[in-house]
Amino acid sequence: MDTALAFARSKQNEMIALIREMVECESPSDDAAAVNRFVDLAAARAADIAAVRVLPGGRFGNHLRLELTLPGKKKQGQILALGHSDTVWPMGTLRSMPFREEKGRLWGPGVLDMKSGVAFFLYAMRALRELDVPVKRKVVLLLNSDEEVGSDSSRALTEKEARKSSAVLVLEPGTGLEGKLKTARKGVGGYRVNVDGVASHAGVDFTAGASAIVELARQIERIAEFTNLKRGITVNPGVISGGTRSNVIAAAAQAVVDIRVARLKDFPKLDKKFRSLRAVDKRCRVTVEGGLNRPPMERTAAIAQLFRTAKSLAGELGVAIEESMTGGGSDGNFTAALGIPTLDGLGGVGEGAHAPHESILVERIADRTALLAKLVAAL
Repeated sequence: MDTALAFARSKQNEMIALIREMVECESPSDDAAAVNRFVDLAAARAADIAAVRVLPGGRFGNHLRLELTLPGKKKQGQILALGHSDTVWPMGTLRSMPFREEKGRLWGPGVLDMKSGVAFFLYAMRALRELDVPVKRKVVLLLNSDEEVGSDSSRALTEKEARKSSAVLVLEPGTGLEGKLKTARKGVGGYRVNVDGVASHAGVDFTAGASAIVELARQIERIAEFTNLKRGITVNPGVISGGTRSNVIAAAAQAVVDIRVARLKDFPKLDKKFRSLRAVDKRCRVTVEGGLNRPPMERTAAIAQLFRTAKSLAGELGVAIEESMTGGGSDGNFTAALGIPTLDGLGGVGEGAHAPHESILVERIADRTALLAKLVAAL
């Protein structure tokens, strides 16, 4: 048996215990104190194998930078591993979604996205240390506190570390129950479309008003037509609001719109369409704010080569892995956009991210951990 795989299997119960500890340390994005408790936990569990730096992250909590202490003499360059400490689950979710091991899975809020990936990586680095496998490059693990809410405070830090790195390994969950790795992600953005109308009494003075809601409805029909599935462009008006009472012609209305683009070159044209929106009813005024939050992670030759390396190493573990493209974004979008070879989806294998059935497959813990160890040693 491959030595890294044998190590991971021997430590599987320890890994499950760490995953449980991490899941039960709830860390919603909007609770900085809770995120900081998770950061402190992760730092404590890595203190014996890494140099620890806790970095301020503003209102969303602290970021954590771990520089691993690994075998090998002179190290040239850097490998960056990316994770995040925040989850989408509010405090108290454990009451309705308790951590449990059942039906060959681990269940609980954040177990898939992405606390298991963090645990896997820490044990992969322990494997390299205990097996005395020399590593050619410095290895840094960066855990950001605000990935689920846009990475506003962490993006600059991620990009700074990526520019020092020859490769980036992203510990987000794999795709589907097969655990496919991710070699491409859509870019993610959003717009807020505001309409100002003219208020009036809906019964006494109907014609004096100009309904912002009616105008917004016309705009939404236009916006929906911006979707181009052949180009991988989707546009979703997801939140609509406006008006005050049914007997008042609405003076204001708003739409919050999600956009996804597969290619960066398609964004300027889409942005121009949003900026060109004009009111049909000239008594109304349409204004637009927003743009692209994460550039797309486009599959490059370097990313394809990194995947082929991972596929070959997985084969040594007796595991066949495939690649995938996803519409969701991660901090890997930022690193790939800088031209740094980035391989995503190296974390837990399971299903239900952001859903009540969030879970990972216990049987995939060991091979995923071993693959991370072998990748770091090979790069």
